Amino acid sequence: MRRLICIALVMMAMAAQAQVNPYKKYTQNLPFKMQEVKAPVIPDRQVNLKDFGAVGDGTTLCTDAFAKAIQKLSAQGGGRLLVPSGVWLTGPIVLKSNIDLHLEMGAVIQFSGDEALYPVIKTSFEGLDTRRCQSPLYANGAENIAITGQGVIDGNGQFWRPVKKSKMTESQWKEVLARPGGVAVRSDLWVPNQAYADAQKNADMNVPKAQTDEEWNAIKRFLRPVMISLVNCKNVLLKDVIFQNSPAWNIHPLMCENIIIDGVLARNPAYAQNGDALDLESCKNALIVNSKFDAGDDGICIKSGKDKDGRMRGRPCENVVVDGCTVFAGHGGFVVGSEMSGGVRNILVNHCQFLGTDVGLRFKSTRGRGGIVEKIFIRDISMTDIKTDAITFNMYYGGKSVAEMLADGDNPDNVSKMPVTEETPIFRHIDIRNIVCNGAGRAMEFNGLPEMPIEDITLENVRIVAKKDAVFTNYKDVKKNNVNITVVP
Repeated sequence: MRRLICIALVMMAMAAQAQVNPYKKYTQNLPFKMQEVKAPVIPDRQVNLKDFGAVGDGTTLCTDAFAKAIQKLSAQGGGRLLVPSGVWLTGPIVLKSNIDLHLEMGAVIQFSGDEALYPVIKTSFEGLDTRRCQSPLYANGAENIAITGQGVIDGNGQFWRPVKKSKMTESQWKEVLARPGGVAVRSDLWVPNQAYADAQKNADMNVPKAQTDEEWNAIKRFLRPVMISLVNCKNVLLKDVIFQNSPAWNIHPLMCENIIIDGVLARNPAYAQNGDALDLESCKNALIVNSKFDAGDDGICIKSGKDKDGRMRGRPCENVVVDGCTVFAGHGGFVVGSEMSGGVRNILVNHCQFLGTDVGLRFKSTRGRGGIVEKIFIRDISMTDIKTDAITFNMYYGGKSVAEMLADGDNPDNVSKMPVTEETPIFRHIDIRNIVCNGAGRAMEFNGLPEMPIEDITLENVRIVAKKDAVFTNYKDVKKNNVNITVVP
């Protein structure tokens, strides 16, 4: 009897332990109020992708198999779709509620580069309401979804992206020029086809000015999608998977709530144009933990829409914890903006390391955005080999990385004082402490607007070794305590 009681007590203890939320610790003792975030609960049911006719040989198209498997699970109330070892070539996958897309070790989901498989849909891209090709992995309005496992999701981005010669080695550039169908629109710029080149001529950055369905479909290659698009989803988990080689941005949760990104690797070639690793846009209650990012653009980026479209949406990115993450190559380690027109607030960045990024901590915007960025708390950040600024606030962002701006000798076009309107971006109440940077091009740059200075910034226990000292322009109430900058030319 005593033995049975002991076994019962052990089982009860194990059950109680299983109910403990491992993510609760990230929302305790924060400098702002944030509710506990839990992983989604997925029904205990599983199907195998192979049972729906899929062949993992890297050449057989498995689009229908993914759709059938997800539909069957959805009809039964959800469960796990197991993707076994193999290379599973497919068109776009649409996730539904209560489903875990689980990749076993050795599993590679590789999305086809055939633009015909990707319909043009209404969506948001770079903060503007527009149309793009449907994302390779897409969910809209789903609840309790997960992408987990030890496998790889590959976007075949080389079929979609333009390439700048200046970002490549000579041998890489020769390889690009040899790709069939591509067009060298300049001696230093290659695009995937002529339709891409034509669309680029009439585009506002990456948003074209097409009107009819026929015009949109004629420029599909230009409408390269983000790879992972999760829109208006609730209770989301991305865990342990490698996400790589995206057509545009890599991972893009948009207007999602209760999202956990844990232990992932998001990577793109260093020359990947618009190859952001993670763009968290207008999301609420998010954890980004124990993950690694190696990008062709910004690493961990917080956004909330662009200009009028972002202000009309009016959904800030708020209540976000970034903890224990590493960013390698990329335009910025932790970034806010430039699309921040809906506002950004209540963000904690903690125990992270940025190794070889162009910028460490990057805050960027420009006139026309509007929006308020406030209550950002940054703690215990280690940086090495930062190409330009360890910390930068730039309110004159024009679409270039800091390295490109410095190389081109760019200066703000209009530094005179302008009227303050709803289009004036505001950056204030930002607390930065316990920063060590061993090697940067410049220690810091604060470049605010004369009509709206960067305001109420705390810099405490900051140690930076850099080639150039800090530069401060148009700022107000910057508090410095134990800030040590060593200039080593």
